[in-house]
Amino acid sequence: MAPPSTTRPIVVLALAAFASQAQVRAADSALPQIAADFGVSVGAASVMVSSYLVAHGTMQLFAGPAGDRFGKFRTVTVAAALGAGLVLACAAASSLTGLTLIRLACGVTAAGIIPLGMAYIGDTVPSAQRQPVLGRYLTGQISGQLFGQAAGGIVGDALGWRAVFVVLGLIFMLAAAALALEMRRNPATHSAGTSDGSRSPGFVGGYRMVLGDRWARTLLGIVFVEGMMMYGSLAFIGADLHLRFGLGFTLVGVVIAAFGAGGLAYAATVRVLVLRLGQRGLATAGGVILGLGYAILAIAPVWWITPAAVALIGLGFYMLHNTLQTQATHLTPAARGTAVAAFSASLYMGQPIGVTLFAAVIDRHGAPPVFLAAAVVLPLLGLWFAARLRARGGR
Repeated sequence: MAPPSTTRPIVVLALAAFASQAQVRAADSALPQIAADFGVSVGAASVMVSSYLVAHGTMQLFAGPAGDRFGKFRTVTVAAALGAGLVLACAAASSLTGLTLIRLACGVTAAGIIPLGMAYIGDTVPSAQRQPVLGRYLTGQISGQLFGQAAGGIVGDALGWRAVFVVLGLIFMLAAAALALEMRRNPATHSAGTSDGSRSPGFVGGYRMVLGDRWARTLLGIVFVEGMMMYGSLAFIGADLHLRFGLGFTLVGVVIAAFGAGGLAYAATVRVLVLRLGQRGLATAGGVILGLGYAILAIAPVWWITPAAVALIGLGFYMLHNTLQTQATHLTPAARGTAVAAFSASLYMGQPIGVTLFAAVIDRHGAPPVFLAAAVVLPLLGLWFAARLRARGGR
């Protein structure tokens, strides 16, 4: 057996995050091809996307306690193995109903992979080093998002949408094999239960601990508003670029991919940013950069300045959100998986509410008022979060 390592597990967890995020975004990109193949409208075919999101967001609430009970690394390994088989099964679906059911199962199995990876880092990485490590872990998720969007279009155009799921299923299988191998050879991955070796408090006990913590409730509220404003606005950028500037869908995809580029820029510089700005500075600067990006989108007179705005949104979001994530990994060490999963689920739940609220504004007034609202609220949210951090530091 190899000597214990704290680095290799995080690397393979990032690979699992890559595989998980890629299969989500690729399904979005392949949606028009799936609709054409089954002879339905894109709107009708989108049920397989919405079913995934509902299952994924809901099951995070259960995946966290499972990680606390059975071990976070072990739970991710099992989820990745099941996910690989289910993603491959998507390629064999013979009807939209069958594909929808398989995608729902994919959402169930993949739900805990990313939040439990973060919780594992919370268990194994000292707090002073945690935010840079979490930032580098995010490169797997961000790269997976970019790869999935590209694979859904490029592989789908060349070989069909079924080939997309074959490619992504094989990547998931590789991630599952890497996780299983790491579990076999690295004793550092074998711990089950909590970071201090105590017994898991269970589902009810874990959520009682999390929701009984005032700071935890504050973080859950902040990330809910962040998800509502950030993703509620982000969802309409593509439509706005197409309607306001007449961009084709390929160019729209390129512009939106700048969001991932901004995220990767954060991941590449996170250690320096943490040292220079600290958590309060990152929260404040992240909110301001988010506001700047959305303000540019709202008043942009020409389309070619929008990639820079979207990249700023990606950079600002990960500066603010990764700081929130880092705080979430400090919550309730005896139920850390539950805390981080609840944090992730809160982000997820804010997104559809934001989309629903903003849809009515978009239909009547277009996207600029929505972008301006995000440009005001998100900097204020970053400032308020930084003030809460300062108050906690003072105590």
